[in-house]
Amino acid sequence: MKSPNKIACALVLLVQALWPTHGLAAKPQPHGPAAKPQQPGWTALQGLQRDGARVSAVVQNLTGAELYETLNAKTRLSPASITKLVVAATALEVWPADKSFETRVMLNGRVQSDGRVTGDLILSGDGDATLDHRDLWTLAGQVRAAGIRSVSGSLVANPTYGPLGCDNVDRCEALESSDTAFNTPLSALAVDFGTWCVEVIPTTSGEPARLRACGGTPLPVAVEGSIKTGGARTKENFWIGRSTADGGDVLKVGGVIAQGDSKEVYRAMSDPAMGAALLLRQMLAELGVTIAGKTRVQYGPPAQADSVLARVQGVALREQLSRMLRYSNNYVADLLTLNIAAARTPKPPSQLSEASLTLTGALTRNATSGSSSPRLFSGSGLTPENEISAAEMVSMLDYQYRNTATFPAFYGGLVVPAQAPFAFLRGGSREWQNRVALKTGTMNDPVSVCAVAGYLRRKDGGWMAFAILINGSDAKRHVPLYKSMEAIRADIDGLLARY
Repeated sequence: MKSPNKIACALVLLVQALWPTHGLAAKPQPHGPAAKPQQPGWTALQGLQRDGARVSAVVQNLTGAELYETLNAKTRLSPASITKLVVAATALEVWPADKSFETRVMLNGRVQSDGRVTGDLILSGDGDATLDHRDLWTLAGQVRAAGIRSVSGSLVANPTYGPLGCDNVDRCEALESSDTAFNTPLSALAVDFGTWCVEVIPTTSGEPARLRACGGTPLPVAVEGSIKTGGARTKENFWIGRSTADGGDVLKVGGVIAQGDSKEVYRAMSDPAMGAALLLRQMLAELGVTIAGKTRVQYGPPAQADSVLARVQGVALREQLSRMLRYSNNYVADLLTLNIAAARTPKPPSQLSEASLTLTGALTRNATSGSSSPRLFSGSGLTPENEISAAEMVSMLDYQYRNTATFPAFYGGLVVPAQAPFAFLRGGSREWQNRVALKTGTMNDPVSVCAVAGYLRRKDGGWMAFAILINGSDAKRHVPLYKSMEAIRADIDGLLARY
């Protein structure tokens, strides 16, 4: 007969063997590859490779840490928007998931009994990527509620770091003109992702449409041209562009809008900090608060403030990460990268490429990278020069999975194909639609990029981490997106059928 101690030991060993380890570790432990792939795979991806594509791919079991399949695992390729996974991982190391960034209106002066202020109002932002025109109204309302009626000084826009140099061709060109919303220059103080949000309101057929800021105020910049209102069945063909002249933004408009509902159009500002201050000034004027001085931008720590009149908190970090990953928001990704650098380095960031150096630690912590490090010049992945390997990405995903404090917020931003906001992900088998959670990345220049990374659920409820990067090459510069996705789904389906 076995002794009670031996029986107890046997029970402990049995529980340890059967109980899921995820969630029990007090500290994430590094897990390197434990074995070579168990059987050959990546048949479809190898077909793309034979046709001229460059491929790096890895699937790793997260229970035993063995590699299930690899293909050029350590080859570094352009990752496009799956770089945002690195931003999410690093941000959750720097701040708690409930962290929010604050925007304030401060007073450098005194409030007289009649509501007059002798001094300046300071609009100060420390990097809230989600500040919108509704938040500006909240700030304006708080200022008015503080009894302010008039300001003798200026309205000062104060980004807490900067100025920032433009980091790619699109953002550099946007300093002069833009006809889109996606190339806005970065700033620690910006509203509506650094864009002019313009509401176009149809009127009577044949008459000009009305244009106003999305917050309901007149636009605080000049508008050249007009948009004509057509009939209800008129084919819409209107346009709005932004140019910059003599240091100020000008909106140039034209075309025709059909009668019916109003439309919102977003156009990149040339100076987001100045744009946010101009909109706040307009809102204050609507509430009866006048400012005698000019609107100007001042970088760095603000002048000594006598009081804080108003403040708003941005959405929590976990929600910012969810928006960034689910909708691949480039502005949020790059501004978070700058915020991370501002928090981690003694010198305020002045270039996105410098700030992006803070991201590489999340990739190299456990990965075997050899003598060189992955190259990251932006958190958004808009920079074609970004280079990481599938092995480095999977190593980071492994680490995040074992970090029980941050994994829920990290995983919560990934997309399950059955619920994806983009149609190209929703196709495929039932297994693909329901047992995959991923982030995608695509790009077209200078070569095509299709990348996916995330987690797979095993049949037994366990987890796998995976990363697949497909790039064009000198021999075949562009691989159609649908062909890349067909190959990815085919090989993932084969893997899910086995495990």
